[in-house]
Amino acid sequence: MTVKFKLAFSIFLIWLFNISGIFGILSEESEWFLAMTPLNLFLYLVFITWNLKDFKRSYVHVFVILFLIGFVTEFLGVNYGYIFGNYAYGSNLGYKIGGVTVMICVNWVILTITTADVSSYIHKNIWIRSLVGAFLMTLLDVVIEVSAPRFDFWEFEGGSVPIQNYTGWYAVSLLAHYVYQKNKVNTDQRVSIQILIAVSIFFTAFLFF
Repeated sequence: MTVKFKLAFSIFLIWLFNISGIFGILSEESEWFLAMTPLNLFLYLVFITWNLKDFKRSYVHVFVILFLIGFVTEFLGVNYGYIFGNYAYGSNLGYKIGGVTVMICVNWVILTITTADVSSYIHKNIWIRSLVGAFLMTLLDVVIEVSAPRFDFWEFEGGSVPIQNYTGWYAVSLLAHYVYQKNKVNTDQRVSIQILIAVSIFFTAFLFF
C-alpha cells in the first residue's frame, strides 16, 4: 500500500465521518450518531498512527505519557474540582474509569499531536511551539465547551464554564506540548492538519445550529 493511498484514504474517511456526524446529529438519529463519538475519536488516532513516517517504540511511550497527563488531570477535575473546576462526564463519550471517560484521554493525545504539528510550521523553538500549540488547544476548547452539555459529553456545575477551566486547559496543554515537542513523533503533518480542521469545523458548525 503506497503512502499516497494511505494519506488519501485517511483524509477521505476523516471528512466522511465528520460531515456524516454533523448531518447525523442534526437528524432524528442524533442519539445514535452521538453514541458513535468514541469510535470516531479512536479512528482519528488510528489515522495518525497508520500514517506515521516510521515507527519507534519511544512513540508508544509518548502516546502513553500524553494519555496519562490527560487522565490524571481529568481525574483531579472530576473528583476534586482541581485544575478545571467542578464538572462531570455524561454518557456519550463511553466507558469511564474513576469518573473519567477513557476517550477524553485519547482526545488529549489527538489534540496535542495535531496542534503540535500545526505549531511546528510557525517556529522551530520548542517553547514557542509549545506556547502556540497550547493556545490552539485552549482556543478549540472554548468552542467545544458550548456544545459539550448539549451532546452529553460533560457539564460544569451550575451550567457555566469557569475561567479556571481555560487557564487549567492552557497550563496542562503547555505541559503536554512540551513533553511531546521534546520527544517528537514523526507524524504526517497533513493528516494532523486535516483532523484539526475537521474537529474545528464540526464544533463550530454547532455554534449556529
